[in-house]
Amino acid sequence: MTVLIEELMRLPGVGEKTAQRLAFHLLKASKQEAEALGMAILYVKDKIRRCSICNGITEEEPCALCRDPKRDRTVLCVVEDPADIFAFEKLREYRGLYHVLGGALSPLEGVGPEDLAIPQLVARLQGGEIGEAILATNPNLEGEATAMYLSRVLRPLGVRVTRLAHGLPIGGDLEYADEVTLLKSLEGRREL
Repeated sequence: MTVLIEELMRLPGVGEKTAQRLAFHLLKASKQEAEALGMAILYVKDKIRRCSICNGITEEEPCALCRDPKRDRTVLCVVEDPADIFAFEKLREYRGLYHVLGGALSPLEGVGPEDLAIPQLVARLQGGEIGEAILATNPNLEGEATAMYLSRVLRPLGVRVTRLAHGLPIGGDLEYADEVTLLKSLEGRREL
């Protein structure tokens, strides 16, 4: 039981008490339920990969969003993580494309521009079809630094560079924002 609790504590946002509750829940669950959970985890590890275009997660190459002919190919929303795409898609308002950086600049943690999917972003924008890049990095110190760095890199490409409006809590993550706040932030984005 201790091994299970320790492994569950490795999950983000799961402390010791939550790990204990989950472990005891799994202990009470049927063998079939435990096997289904294990199989789902293995399936994700085996079948889910990064899209070669947007760097999001997908089972098919390219992902469904990049393949969708109804998406607005002139607008690109730049996010830190694949989970941020899900937050925007829940709105059912944004119809453009996405680009996942794979994190944010964080000198204290040793994450520099070379560690993010910035060259791929620049290459996509140099293609000429995209007219606006919406910088939708998290509203925290690292996200703001990343947005400022990207605005300096992208502006010379002749692309309109905008940032989500404030309204998102500082220090928060996009995936935890409620839909109305996220929608208002998207609608009120501003030029950088």
